[in-house]
Amino acid sequence: MSQHTKKEPNKARGKSATVHFHRTGRNMTSKAGLIPVIKFLDKLGFTQQFQKTVGHERKNNAVYRLEDGVFLMLTGLIGGAFNLSKCALLWSSCRVLQKTAGWLRVPDETTLGRLFKAVSARHISEMETLVHVLRKVVWQKALRSGASQVAALQTLWIDVDSSVKTVYGKQEGVAKGYNSHKKGAYSYHPQLAFCTHTKEILQGWLRTGSTYTSNGIVEFMKQLLAQLPASQRIIFRGDSGYFVGALLDHLDALAHGYLIKVKLKNLVPLLSRQQWTPIDDKPGWEQCQFWYSTKNWNASRLLVAIREKKDVEYSPQQDLLGVECYDYFCYVTTENYTAWETHKRYGQRATSETWIEEAKSQLGLAHIKTNDFLANAALFQSAILAYNTLRWMALTSNNAQLKKWEPESIRVHLICVAGKLLTGGNQVRIVLPEKHLHARPWDDWIALAT
Repeated sequence: MSQHTKKEPNKARGKSATVHFHRTGRNMTSKAGLIPVIKFLDKLGFTQQFQKTVGHERKNNAVYRLEDGVFLMLTGLIGGAFNLSKCALLWSSCRVLQKTAGWLRVPDETTLGRLFKAVSARHISEMETLVHVLRKVVWQKALRSGASQVAALQTLWIDVDSSVKTVYGKQEGVAKGYNSHKKGAYSYHPQLAFCTHTKEILQGWLRTGSTYTSNGIVEFMKQLLAQLPASQRIIFRGDSGYFVGALLDHLDALAHGYLIKVKLKNLVPLLSRQQWTPIDDKPGWEQCQFWYSTKNWNASRLLVAIREKKDVEYSPQQDLLGVECYDYFCYVTTENYTAWETHKRYGQRATSETWIEEAKSQLGLAHIKTNDFLANAALFQSAILAYNTLRWMALTSNNAQLKKWEPESIRVHLICVAGKLLTGGNQVRIVLPEKHLHARPWDDWIALAT
């Protein structure tokens, strides 16, 4: 080797290049991954289904209609626009999205807000029905393609839960209620029903912050069950806030099932009087089951309980009296599981709490708030549609990774992708990066648009 030859240094980074900026690029976007979302909604017939289901009439000279506002909001939320201003900016600044979605012009923030403030309670109920209408289309599509059998299941597990959304200010409908994060703060108290098989929100109500967990639950379930196949038996799973006789009576009358945590003032004394037996292969755990009724129930019901002996230091008096301390877990159920299986089945509902947090923090559920409660309820339904759209796309794609990803992961990996619009010869083409970090999910995502 010549002594004049320089050895290349062993390093990962060299001198940074000089960069010249040219603002001449046109028809480009940083959110090309929203295009499959737009086309997926088109294939579902979103606009047509909205017009048939939601009877929102405007004057003949009105340029924009409620379905336009909901479409812009749900796609904007998927793109990360968590308020009216950001949503209007996302759409007004992106010619690529406008062209692919067929928009000649888009509303500004004020006009967008005005659309949502022109709704009534009837419109909110019809938007709740719209969620079911679109779900039925998706489930049948997934069944025909073999992507999912959820539409043909004989038994459907449904997790019902409520959540608290803190509100800063005094918007219409907010109130002081139970708020574990900020005690005494004003809030909303939405109620949601999840399908555990698909992760989607089957139904949601926006409620004032002072509403107790189970308030209106029978009416909520009547509305939900009316939209599910009569041949499907559901199993309602909920926490102790739903330990309500009227709900149990309603589900029993329709031959549906339930698994609900028990809430009674005298629960520990009641359980301590029962006959307990050890659980096989579970040292320190015991089980029991018995029939129980209250004066407000139409019938006796099976209570299943387990307990674990606490590992605590006993006082001399406790040792003398032979008093033992336990952690108790008690459920009312219609299902034929062992006590331990019942306990584990109930524990699975914690996953739905994770889904609620995903919807709230990653898709703006109950986040966008105006000074009008019904407008907020319409925005709430738009967020449900945004959340469900991602779940529906994952379901019909039959891609395991898409089904696992949270909304934010889908946004980072699949929505925020560079693209350039090319037109010519009566064709619209989108140029995308040649390679993608997650090639298979990306290919399946793009396929949803075709």
